[in-house]
Amino acid sequence: MDFINRTTEEIAADLLGVKIIHETDDIVYTGYIVETEAYIGKHDQAAHSFNGRNTKSVKSLYCEGGTIYAHSMHKQLLINFVTQVEGEPQGVLIRAIEPEHGIEQMSLNRNGKTGIELTNGPGKFTQAMQISKALDGTKLNANCLKIDTTNRRYPKQIERSARIGVPNKGIWTDKPLRFTVAGHPYVSKARKRDSLPCAETWK
Repeated sequence: MDFINRTTEEIAADLLGVKIIHETDDIVYTGYIVETEAYIGKHDQAAHSFNGRNTKSVKSLYCEGGTIYAHSMHKQLLINFVTQVEGEPQGVLIRAIEPEHGIEQMSLNRNGKTGIELTNGPGKFTQAMQISKALDGTKLNANCLKIDTTNRRYPKQIERSARIGVPNKGIWTDKPLRFTVAGHPYVSKARKRDSLPCAETWK
């Protein structure tokens, strides 16, 4: 996947349906990305790199596209894929996945949670898949965290909306930088009445 020569919004939309794979010593977890958010760098008030902020905790955002930026928020680990060229700190937050392989172990990792509660949030899916902050600054597909763009799925419809948890950020609060597979039940904060069976959301 091209993480450099397209806009971050285009990449965020194209990641929907891509298979994400995390290989551990004991098990291989897989799932399909159903929700992403784009963060547009130094002028985006909601981005960690707003106004050129470049501390030790966000330095991975300034790496070349395809780098993993992992950060903690409210004791949860969130995973982003860096986009654009080195020095242009933009990225895509992976917010939710439809789990495929390793579901039984995911449930154990999530303290017995089942169904959509397994992976319908950015901290939930990283916990379910046992993803570690040690991946921060490493390249996708270079170690245990990979994406498969060949054996992927394609959304029937993609919806755009405002990002979640971005209050008081001026015009950036309402910008439609959240991308979701329309009707997918694993999308975070999805309303049950709007949800379809998973299979009906893919082409």
